[in-house]
Amino acid sequence: MSGGTLVQAMPADFAVFAAALFGLLVGSFLNVLILRLPVMLERGWRSEALATLELPDEPAEAFDLLRPRSRCGACGHAIAWWENIPVLSWLLLRGRCSACGTRISLRYPLVEIASAAIAAALVWQHGMSAWTAGTVVLAWGLLALGLIDLDTTLLPDGVTLPLLWLGLLLHAWLDPAFLPQAVFGAAIGYASLWSVYQVFRLLTGKEGMGFGDFKLFAVFGAWFGPLALLPIILLSAICGAVLGIALQRSGALKPGHPIPFGPFLAAAGLLSLYLGPQRLVAWLLGGGA
Repeated sequence: MSGGTLVQAMPADFAVFAAALFGLLVGSFLNVLILRLPVMLERGWRSEALATLELPDEPAEAFDLLRPRSRCGACGHAIAWWENIPVLSWLLLRGRCSACGTRISLRYPLVEIASAAIAAALVWQHGMSAWTAGTVVLAWGLLALGLIDLDTTLLPDGVTLPLLWLGLLLHAWLDPAFLPQAVFGAAIGYASLWSVYQVFRLLTGKEGMGFGDFKLFAVFGAWFGPLALLPIILLSAICGAVLGIALQRSGALKPGHPIPFGPFLAAAGLLSLYLGPQRLVAWLLGGGA
């Protein structure tokens, strides 16, 4: 897919550097999103449940993606601006809170680096265009969704559904001829995992995956079309099976304990973004990237 060029005269190296720099800033926001969005959802569900039961809801401090200010989870120290510079602040602080010395998780700089690397790789691979900008947004969303699901087994609609609509709208704008395939891809992606879920529940009486997985798979159908769904699901299933077996044999995973599927779907989607669906099929079959 070739979209309209955003900056015709921008040198390729500068575009990659700019994408990486902006990716670092977005990575800092993704850290906030990954940490706070599940809490926001749980608070919302609690308030709705109390309202349904006609019970009073205790007033609480405003909590969203902007409020309150970032603070140390151990001592409550409010994070100053210079302590919130992507990657650099973590290095300057040597991975510890400046007030109490509590360790700051290595995940924070790793997410920022991953966000920058993803943006730079996609711009380097596909050039600077409207389509590339859209795929970078998709990639950032997949990074956030994978980590949220890993932490909480949740795939929030507030991230998944906008990604689905973004894919459909970009096709409608940049490649209207592909739009029917995108619509069918989204429908097939959702219906296929929904069917697997229903059959598994009928046979075992258990839920093998969540509805968020259906919606995330629909996202890939909307972006890449129905033909890309098979290699993506195969790659994610293989990765999930290998990790599950390894964790069980090491004793880190008890029998019957669920493994979130979203991180594997997200990883397969990211690989498909970089390689392209056709090259992903060739890679899976051992025919080269």
